[in-house]
Amino acid sequence: MSRIRDDYENSLWHRLVRWVNGEMDPFAGKMEMKPLRETEYTGVSVYNPDRLDREKIAHYLEDTKKNKEMRAFRLLYSLTSVALCLLLIAVLLLAVSWLPVLGDPNGPNNNEVSVRYIEKGMEESGAVNMVTNMILSYRGFDTFGETCVLFIAATCVIVLLRKSEEKIEKESETDWKYEPQPDAILQKMTQVLAPVIFLYGFYIILNGHLSPGGGFSGGAVIGAGLILYVTTFGFHKTQRFFNEKIYELVKVGALSLYSVTMIYYFYTGANMIKNAIPLGTPGDILSSGMILPINIFVGLEVACTMYAFFALFRRGGM
Repeated sequence: MSRIRDDYENSLWHRLVRWVNGEMDPFAGKMEMKPLRETEYTGVSVYNPDRLDREKIAHYLEDTKKNKEMRAFRLLYSLTSVALCLLLIAVLLLAVSWLPVLGDPNGPNNNEVSVRYIEKGMEESGAVNMVTNMILSYRGFDTFGETCVLFIAATCVIVLLRKSEEKIEKESETDWKYEPQPDAILQKMTQVLAPVIFLYGFYIILNGHLSPGGGFSGGAVIGAGLILYVTTFGFHKTQRFFNEKIYELVKVGALSLYSVTMIYYFYTGANMIKNAIPLGTPGDILSSGMILPINIFVGLEVACTMYAFFALFRRGGM
């Protein structure tokens, strides 16, 4: 057993522990507190900037007949705004004038890259939908980055707007806007439409490699269905099948599986290793290799992000 130092109470570690536990303030008695002095500002008596007489100052600033500086500032502000808008319009028009003519066979947009997408897309990825080939296979790194942006955006909104359940329940007692008023027509229509919306969203996701659609559009449909349901029946009924724990599981799980899939693609592609995942028969539902699972991961991310934004901005929680 180690022996305690004789001067342990004066050691840095002991003082740090006391400060962390709130037993000692290292600045107590060492900071000089000066009394606030009264100052004069445009006829308004103040003690500090946080206690200004806002009404008198606002009246002084808005009185452009007497306040020549404010009148000149507003004129300069208006002229500068118009000048910047005109400059922006000129720059955009100049940039558009430099774009290649649409349909020009010699344009820079008509090169071997687009030819490769069209001629070899189905053979190399197995997906019938050419757009899906491009965004989830050839440009998979870019789409993966966009999905990560959605995850980060939802996480930031949670950090900034999330409230404790106790505070939400306390506010709900006095603020009826969190829970909608019973509406028989809206509830009956939602009971019919919500399952159809969810099924259609999953159809768009699962069929994205065969026809127009995919994870982004299908996830948006599912997210809209969740928002419709919670707007009609309230958060308490929605939490029966989609609460915060399920949200975290789906959100983190989808991005994690997507990350593992893309790591496999990046590793095999960078090292010229043949992809061991079969592409299947083009046109079948179970085809296109890992494009179908990626569509599912992206769709879940988009749906969760849409619902999280709505729930957090409206209620502060899910």
